[in-house]
Amino acid sequence: MAKINVNERMPDFKFETPFRRNVQLSDVVGDGKTALVFLRYYGCTLCQYDLAQYAKNYEKIKAAGGKMLVVLQSDPVQLKEDLGTETALPFEIICDPKEELYKEFEILPAASKKDLAGLNTMVKVGKAMAAGFSHGRYEGEELQLPAVFILMPDLTVTYAHYAKVIDDILDADQLAEMMK
Repeated sequence: MAKINVNERMPDFKFETPFRRNVQLSDVVGDGKTALVFLRYYGCTLCQYDLAQYAKNYEKIKAAGGKMLVVLQSDPVQLKEDLGTETALPFEIICDPKEELYKEFEILPAASKKDLAGLNTMVKVGKAMAAGFSHGRYEGEELQLPAVFILMPDLTVTYAHYAKVIDDILDADQLAEMMK
């Protein structure tokens, strides 16, 4: 168990998506940079909002020569039911219901509910609710904090960010800028 830092190589792990099994990270990273974004789980209101924003603005990431993968603590069978089709999102979801990757890379939960929220959290919750998102099924660690890594094709990390609060996550514009 160790935090991943800039200039280190991300371990080449195997994972499941809602639609594929035994996928190797090195087989799906792009020719350019790949964002590996760790969120909580699909039922989380803020995660639903983030996923929708990433999907809506994914062309910006692609135009910058990048791609992204999102890790959720969601069960792949349940998530397949929720998504319906493999094309529901323009990027793949890595399912980690046992939180193994979170533990391996020391992506820790907040110490308490009050430590989970930041100054802008309620503003983001308001935007998510105004967009029609509401809390769904609870999965994984409720206090889980997000993280973002930008990987080169050889899995070298060019950016590593461990969030301090739940809304401390890069948006699609910021990710696209980092892909250039």
